[in-house]
Amino acid sequence: MVSRTFGNRYQVIERIGMGGMAEVYKATDSTLGRTVAVKVMLPQYAADANFAARFRQEAQAAANLSSPYIVNIYDWGKDGDSYYIVMEYVRGTDLKTAIQQRGSIHPRKVAEIGSQVCSALSVAHGYDIIHRDIKSANIMVQGDGNVKVMDFGIAQAGRPGMTQDSSVLGTAHYVSPEQAQGKKLTAASDLYSLGVVLYEAATGQLPFDGPDVVSVAMKQVSEYPVPPREINPNIDPRFEAIIMRALEKNPEDRFSTANEMQRAIDDYLRGRGASSAPTQVIGGGYAAGVNYGGAGKTTVMPANNGQTTVLANDQLGMQGQEGQKKSHTGRNVVIAILIILALVGIGYAAASSLGLFGGSVTVPDVTGQTETLARASLQTSGLKVGSLQYEVSDTVEKGNVISQDPKAGSSVQSGTAINLVISTGKTSGELVTVPNLMGLTASEAERELAAVGLIGSSQQGANESYEAGTIFQQDPATNSRVPAGSTVTYTVSTGKEKKNVTVPDLIGINEGDAVATLEKLGLNVQTRQGENDRVSAGSVCEQSIAAGTEVAQGTNITLTISKEREKVSVPDVTGSSENEAKSTLRAAGFSVNVESAPGTKNVVVRYTPSSAYAGDTITIYIGTGESSSASSN
Repeated sequence: MVSRTFGNRYQVIERIGMGGMAEVYKATDSTLGRTVAVKVMLPQYAADANFAARFRQEAQAAANLSSPYIVNIYDWGKDGDSYYIVMEYVRGTDLKTAIQQRGSIHPRKVAEIGSQVCSALSVAHGYDIIHRDIKSANIMVQGDGNVKVMDFGIAQAGRPGMTQDSSVLGTAHYVSPEQAQGKKLTAASDLYSLGVVLYEAATGQLPFDGPDVVSVAMKQVSEYPVPPREINPNIDPRFEAIIMRALEKNPEDRFSTANEMQRAIDDYLRGRGASSAPTQVIGGGYAAGVNYGGAGKTTVMPANNGQTTVLANDQLGMQGQEGQKKSHTGRNVVIAILIILALVGIGYAAASSLGLFGGSVTVPDVTGQTETLARASLQTSGLKVGSLQYEVSDTVEKGNVISQDPKAGSSVQSGTAINLVISTGKTSGELVTVPNLMGLTASEAERELAAVGLIGSSQQGANESYEAGTIFQQDPATNSRVPAGSTVTYTVSTGKEKKNVTVPDLIGINEGDAVATLEKLGLNVQTRQGENDRVSAGSVCEQSIAAGTEVAQGTNITLTISKEREKVSVPDVTGSSENEAKSTLRAAGFSVNVESAPGTKNVVVRYTPSSAYAGDTITIYIGTGESSSASSN
């Protein structure tokens, strides 16, 4: 791909990224002479009409968005069998990398980032475009501190005539509850995802995490995160209230628009409405204490009937007037009692369903649910999915459960596998066998899947047993029989889990010892040569990351190694005027000292030394007009 030219105009220089649908390259626009980024759809998707349409939709939708905080789209087209989009090349780093390298970011800086992302979303939502994948990795931080929102690849346009789909796309750690459940999305879904980003940036950790995506999405649906100030006490209560409002489970309880959220953030930054009332959780409960876990995949999760409402200070519009507060006083006592009773009942039900009181559980009814929702329901009950079969059905929607075995209401041991029959709709779809992707690279897996008519969806995760860049997990499992066109999610190993380490002071340490020290810490080391008067040759005279800085393993660090200085010949300035000699010597990198000596008047009669290091001082002697013999007399 490198050196290929798209549209007879955009010459590829190097690959700079890869996503689920496309690869991104740095390229040169030969017409305008500027550097651009070119996103190229992966070959296995180019022939698929739906993916091609979505790719074109991204270009057409994003091209209409004019904002200093959105990556600009310049052009798009098709070159041979390849679809491509040409966009602005942004110099900087994505917010995810910045958080991984630095940990939590100063809350006011996080608020500034949030305000700019809100501005970008206001423009997109004004065109009825929902991003659907707002996450820290899709927010680029430029050198001047401003941000650019990118990757509208799964954006959903709401204009008439645009195709809508109910696929659950996005990243599990950032999706809204309604997105995890496959419900219709609104602008409030992007605001929830932005709330996750602000939480992550301000605390240095995601609000929800766990071993798999089902449990992560489950938490998005049914749990509230630890208040940010419990993790980072430096967060202002007013900013915490903004984050927690964005993370409300019910879309109607969030900010109504991105503009409203931006105003709240800007008011906080300007010190307006300075109430310091902490966020309080005073609404209905959920199954506290049940550990569902969570990881990286996106899925559809069961609804949570008991929603917890987070109420904050009135200047953010979360709870209102003084009269309302009075009317709520008596009711809060009743609510508190109901919460206690609900938690006791839910806790008992959860413990019973997981087999904590005797080892048996009641099989829930998952008929009519989507396959993913059924999986989540069974997992919640302490059960797992067994074999999957696919049948034609005139009454059950494609992808939903027709029947289950054992049946709903049966009493079985915890961990029992429940076999499901899934509808292929009114016509029988071709069933294909899922290939074994374990140990393959992403590109190899995509070829294997495309060969049997399946679609790949990649994600990343740490794994010590599989080499970085190879697949260690897939869903559905190898040899499963699924309809052609189904999505197979696979997880690519990033190697061992990266931990944060502190960069040591290496100034004055010899190159070999310094490199060995950093490599033991798990850092990537690069060296270059440089001159330094204070450090002996062969030792570190400069390091790109200051000592004491905490960074993630795998971070790049450059060491400058002091090299042996070489003497160079001093230009012969004998016979030159004082000004000419000074000009010549300074141009050669030397300093100049002037002395007088017998000899031809006003010209250099001699200089010293004849060879020196760059930057050394050269003494020139200007003749006084006296002869040397006269001077000696």
